[in-house]
Amino acid sequence: MGRFEGKVAVVTGAGAGIGKACALAIAREGGRVVVADIDGSAAIACTAQIAAEAGHALALAMDIADAQAVAALFETAERHFGGVDLLVNNASAMHLTPCDRAILDLDLAVWDQTMATNLRGTLLCCRHAIARMIARGGGAIVNMSSCQGLSGDTAQTSYAASKAAMNMLSASLATQYGHAQIRCNAVAPGLIMTERLLAKLDECMQGHLRRHQLLPRVGRPEDVAALVAFLLSDDAAFITGQVVCIDGGMLAHVPTYADGGNSRAARPAGDTAAPRC
Repeated sequence: MGRFEGKVAVVTGAGAGIGKACALAIAREGGRVVVADIDGSAAIACTAQIAAEAGHALALAMDIADAQAVAALFETAERHFGGVDLLVNNASAMHLTPCDRAILDLDLAVWDQTMATNLRGTLLCCRHAIARMIARGGGAIVNMSSCQGLSGDTAQTSYAASKAAMNMLSASLATQYGHAQIRCNAVAPGLIMTERLLAKLDECMQGHLRRHQLLPRVGRPEDVAALVAFLLSDDAAFITGQVVCIDGGMLAHVPTYADGGNSRAARPAGDTAAPRC
């Protein structure tokens, strides 16, 4: 038996990338999954893959910024599968990131729309899930944060602020509902090469980001899904209120690491960031 036999999970933003990898990971371990995504055709494709692997899933096209759509999502999950035990809040307004600039150049509509999806939408999903989890004796929530919610950047102001707020939302939820046996953790990915990110980042930026990782490869959606599955499972039964980075070590070092730090040691072949001293 898998770790999620008898469990019902709702995964938002599950049509592609990290969300899809999470939905597949849960289904492969016996969970029944509601695959929610603003792209209905992508949600259907994900459920078809789950069904092809003998799993159980339901696709639902919806926008988590829409309060009525969120209510309908959880009502559908309860009606179709009997309740909700697990929640992965992965959906975010990634389409706005190209317009998400430094503070003086930031269109406030981008800020408002980002917060409406990333933060308010996550809150709405948590509220609907918690009531159903309490009725079933507990549950587990993972909110998809980001390393950008833990460090400053020259742009991505709205996105970073929404993810930083999500970290505190996760800690608050864990504090308020731990006695009801509901756990909540946040996961903060670094450079995870999804299809969407691959299309957005040019080779120069990819190389720049990789220079700051400690591990010699980019992350994969399956890496994040494995962590999410662990945090949702009973293997993590005593872990709650945490923000767990999965970034290949990108935030673990001093700023001068990519330029050789304080070391004169030889760097790997092909590394252009040799020490300048």
